[in-house]
Amino acid sequence: MITLTLAELATITGGELHGDSSVVVSAVAPMDKAQEGDVTFLSNPKYSKHLAACKATVIMVRESERELCPSNALVVADPYVAFARVTQALDTTPSPATGIAPSAVIADDAKLGDNVSIGANAVIESGVELGNNVVIGAGCFIGKHAKIGHNTKLWANVTIYHNVVLGDDCLVQSSTVIGADGFGYANEKGEWIKIPQLGSVRVGNRVEIGACTTIDRGALEDTIIEDNVIIDNQMQIAHNVHIGYGTAMAGGTIVAGSTSIGKYCIIGGASVLNGHIEIADGVTITGMGMVMRSIPEKGVYSSGIPLQTNKEWRKTATRVHRIDEMNKRLKAVEKQLERKKDA
Repeated sequence: MITLTLAELATITGGELHGDSSVVVSAVAPMDKAQEGDVTFLSNPKYSKHLAACKATVIMVRESERELCPSNALVVADPYVAFARVTQALDTTPSPATGIAPSAVIADDAKLGDNVSIGANAVIESGVELGNNVVIGAGCFIGKHAKIGHNTKLWANVTIYHNVVLGDDCLVQSSTVIGADGFGYANEKGEWIKIPQLGSVRVGNRVEIGACTTIDRGALEDTIIEDNVIIDNQMQIAHNVHIGYGTAMAGGTIVAGSTSIGKYCIIGGASVLNGHIEIADGVTITGMGMVMRSIPEKGVYSSGIPLQTNKEWRKTATRVHRIDEMNKRLKAVEKQLERKKDA
């Protein structure tokens, strides 16, 4: 168990402590469940009415809520960011591997940096380069001439194909595949002819990729994930996609080939993006968005029909099927009105 004094919390968060700096905390908890020894936070002012009943040892708040705290208060610029910093400091997640397992298969010419850990039954092929402090979990496969930067961590059963490049300080969750063939085929009289995918995947620094996600290699040029991108679980990123700096993509999203997504975009879960389109910087697409055309301007975009009762949905579906008929009738009425105006 990790323990921190409130003085240490203030240093970690850059906050201003109001209370006993020597008191110790060992866990983070929600405000309504926090007990003595816990640190909690208030990020949404509408919940400030619950502060008086909070039993946490210390509460991270903005200055405007400090007087409402019944216990020690840590005033911070952004309580949610402070929460993230504190959870990192209290994190007890074990490493995917420690040391080099005897059952790991490592090519003689692979280059391993300092303090590399490789788990049981992992395979490191010829020409691979692993930076300092890299951790490769059990059962991972690192293909020929792949390069993995300093401090990058792969959980169990990740597959990195040949020539793929991962930057520094990346985190890849279990069963993700990076560098599989893109979906490229030509058709000759009904017969599919495979197009070998000759590009690769280049992943920048400080990128996090969730479990069971697939990022395909490029057909001729590379698929590119820029720095500071976060990608959730169970996603499909097709060949030659380009994802810009600082973009966040939620689970179940599918991005078709050769699509370019700008910087600082937010893509909601279960969205589908068509191929060969461009998404501008700063675009937010809400969950289950279906993006068929390029989005040239920053903003929030949505599509789809929100959940309704089955009875309401049946009515809506019936009306949708009659749109063409209704449109023709509307145009006929408009023509009649125009004739009356001219008369």
